[in-house]
Amino acid sequence: MGHRPEVGAGVENRDLTGWTVLVTGATSGVGRETALALGRLGATVLVHGRDHDAGRRVTTEIDESGGESIFFSADLTEMERVTLLADEIRNRTDSLDALVNNAGAHFSEGQLTSDGVEKTFAVNHLAPFVLTHSLRDLLPDDGRVVTVASEVHRRADGTFDVTEIDDYDGLDAYARSKLANILCTSELARRLDGPTANCCHPGFVPSTRLWRNGSLRVQIGVGILARLPRLLTRGFVDTPATGATTSVYLAASPEVADVTGAYFSECDRVAPSSTARDDRLTEEVWELSEELSGVTWPAVQ
Repeated sequence: MGHRPEVGAGVENRDLTGWTVLVTGATSGVGRETALALGRLGATVLVHGRDHDAGRRVTTEIDESGGESIFFSADLTEMERVTLLADEIRNRTDSLDALVNNAGAHFSEGQLTSDGVEKTFAVNHLAPFVLTHSLRDLLPDDGRVVTVASEVHRRADGTFDVTEIDDYDGLDAYARSKLANILCTSELARRLDGPTANCCHPGFVPSTRLWRNGSLRVQIGVGILARLPRLLTRGFVDTPATGATTSVYLAASPEVADVTGAYFSECDRVAPSSTARDDRLTEEVWELSEELSGVTWPAVQ
């Protein structure tokens, strides 16, 4: 049967019947394994993705495991489409016990979206920023927001020139977007009145479709790692199932019911980079995110 995220997270006996959870980027990789695990625990899973056929396969598997599911299709590149996705979700549920912002992308070539924002930053950071804002009032007092970040954030230097693509580097852009995830998680934790907000590193998962837009060299490299025997890569390469463990832990474990504003790896709270703990940079990136996305969060009382 292989690794099951809920077992690794120590929540295999947790009953999530009556819960509704949204997992973005849930049609493949870590997101798919997260959605399947939460479905096996009894939750109604709102499955987001772009591929209808892949979405149908995930929802069928969830339904057959005893959970319930609904598929939502949306490209998260444009902020207007993210807002429409939120509207579609609001039309199907009035409560969201957990929101798992999992969807992410890596682009080898610099591109600006129609909103004038560097594409990696738009998909990996602004999309969950807008989606969480749009769905925040569906979260109950004990609701949870989980955002999948990355240890790659340690590569970022804290500059956020995200409206231009001069001297673009795909890995730097990815690191910058993940640093923004962590910075804004700490601020989100301050602004949510009741629900928690945490983020996590899923591990290095070469078999995920995250790298599908990477350069040929990147695709070849991760492709080789994904095909090596598990015995040779254990310890530094994760499967989608092991990569989903911390997301499932943060979404479902009673152990973190009252933990907020934290960064986790392998189900343990860890310190992110010093840049990710910079209060002034947190404020700057939050304000930049509001400006670029066109949404305004209520001020902290």
